[in-house]
Amino acid sequence: MPDLFPTPDRVLIIVAHPDDAEFGSGGTIARWATSGSNIRLVVVTDGSKGSAEPDMTSEELVKIREGEERAAAAILGINEVVFLGYEDGRVENTLDLRRDIVRQIREHKPDILITHDPTARIIDNRIFNHTDHRAVGDTTLDCVYPLARDRLNFPEHEAEGLEPHKVLDVFLQGSNEWNYLVDITDTIETKIRSLWEHKSQIGEPERLAKFLRERYSDIAADSSMNYAERFRRVRLGR
Repeated sequence: MPDLFPTPDRVLIIVAHPDDAEFGSGGTIARWATSGSNIRLVVVTDGSKGSAEPDMTSEELVKIREGEERAAAAILGINEVVFLGYEDGRVENTLDLRRDIVRQIREHKPDILITHDPTARIIDNRIFNHTDHRAVGDTTLDCVYPLARDRLNFPEHEAEGLEPHKVLDVFLQGSNEWNYLVDITDTIETKIRSLWEHKSQIGEPERLAKFLRERYSDIAADSSMNYAERFRRVRLGR
């Protein structure tokens, strides 16, 4: 019997780029928003490299993509968006990034955390996983365990009143070792509308919508669902 879909009070999403959350877990996020979860999205990079336009600058693209992300997040029902501002394409698992992500975990105190699966170098034998995705996922898992849990890590947080926090339920998107399906039949169109806000990244909205409906229908094919997103779900003991 499949596990019941959880209804967390607080969800924290930590991804590399604007649009990563929408592509990887937008339908799931929309379900949680509908059920009343408080959702914070943390975007690690500034998204400054994702354009082939000859006249585009990194400075202008940062502004565009931040605006697109805020609009997309509003459609999904995300309560808050945080931009950490690391340079696109250059993310590494550094002490500074670990400190920043631990702060986000200790501030928001999520019941469920979503991030990238850092172990997936090639996804479904058809996608090379972005180096930033792997670095953000790797760093975030280091922060979940043990850094955010143990009070002696980054003691300046405790001095500011931030308590340690244990994340016990992690959803990894973009995984080859998925073990959990989420029914997004009621939220697939919300996911699509949120992705349409990323105008700098998509060419033909209707073509994208057709692809997404086919993609998430295929994922759901062996279940009773019409559309599904899949995750590698890791539930930690206390």
